[in-house]
Amino acid sequence: MAANIHDQSFSIVFGLLGNILSFFVYLAPLPTFYRIFKKKSTEGFQSIPYSVALFSAMLLLYYAFLKQHDAVMLITINSIGSCIESIYLIFYQIYATKTARIYTTKLVIFFNIVALGFIILVTLVFFKGHLRVSIVGWICAIFSVCVFAAPLSIIRLVIKTKSVEYMPFPLSFFLTLCAITWFLYGFSLRDFYIATPNILGFSFGITQMILYLVYRGETKALVLPDSNNKVQLEQFPNANNVQQSTVNQNQEGAMNYGVAGMISNSQVVPSELNV
Repeated sequence: MAANIHDQSFSIVFGLLGNILSFFVYLAPLPTFYRIFKKKSTEGFQSIPYSVALFSAMLLLYYAFLKQHDAVMLITINSIGSCIESIYLIFYQIYATKTARIYTTKLVIFFNIVALGFIILVTLVFFKGHLRVSIVGWICAIFSVCVFAAPLSIIRLVIKTKSVEYMPFPLSFFLTLCAITWFLYGFSLRDFYIATPNILGFSFGITQMILYLVYRGETKALVLPDSNNKVQLEQFPNANNVQQSTVNQNQEGAMNYGVAGMISNSQVVPSELNV
């Protein structure tokens, strides 16, 4: 009895801390949308991170409502996350080209109507009670593990270019802290659908911070499009008058793909890749 009360107290503390950290993580794309607002154009920014983040937050909301007990923290942050990601997508649609708007609409329909609707329908019709909760929990966990593939591309890029231009240390640090917090939250409740994926989260985060320490003094890499709209990397000295652009905006929303269960250590740096 005393042990359960002790674990619940820890879960409340970690849950509150996780909600606070995750809220600020959700706000990380604001500079991107400020840039879009100023230029009245989405330029080369992609909408898929926000579409997937919305799907992930809504999927975790479904899991939390099925779970019922000890789910307040999950419901709170993923409700906020769903609202924020919806606002991002609406804002994106306002300034996007016709092609980008159509593509974004298809993404939202696929993820949040077709995929999420299918998961809800199948689990409600064919499964009951604890089995239903377990199946949805496993779906959340598997999806989050897939999302954790996103940091691998930025890690590979840092090693290839020997530059941490695309991987700011403070962001990696706070995302790692966020993943640790949600791991402890899930572990204190014995909710391993939440805890397990975040082991990957803080593992990748620590890897990124180590890479930062290794390559922080190296030259920066400038990303230039070639004639085929692919990406070229050219090395430049670390000069203040060189304008840098980066290649990982497609991971911009990956960091909050379902906060509280799928927090990923991807970066929030815009790219100039065409949609």
